[in-house]
Amino acid sequence: MRETILQLSQTIDSFLKTDIPSINLDQKPAPDKWSKKEIIGHLIDSAQINLQRFIRCTYEKNFKLIYEQVEWVEVNHYQDAELTDLLSLWELLNRQIIRVLENYPEGRLNAKCDSSKLTVGLHTVKWLAQDYVVHLKHHLGQIYQ
Repeated sequence: MRETILQLSQTIDSFLKTDIPSINLDQKPAPDKWSKKEIIGHLIDSAQINLQRFIRCTYEKNFKLIYEQVEWVEVNHYQDAELTDLLSLWELLNRQIIRVLENYPEGRLNAKCDSSKLTVGLHTVKWLAQDYVVHLKHHLGQIYQ
């Protein structure tokens, strides 16, 4: 878990050091595609959902927590939000995830959570944390493009 936490921390720091305001964040590549600003919003949603998964896995067994990513981005109106607000919220949520993971009960790292929409798809906390970082890096890569 230490390596996952380190990667998450480095990813946060690296992204925040880039010249984000110089990136055209508002343009949508197509009417049905997210802008880069909305991708940041999606990462906020992902952080919120995964923070709940990590917390609840400390005391619940095999619970199910999914989210409808398109609807969440739409309802949150990230396209209209101030960039500084989005970046602050994204950073704070991720710093809280780090705090939770740094203090995670060793005996609960293999606890499972169902994150699938249509079928049962149980994943361990350790796997969810690693996948979260992979997902985060993927979408940050889209912002840099």
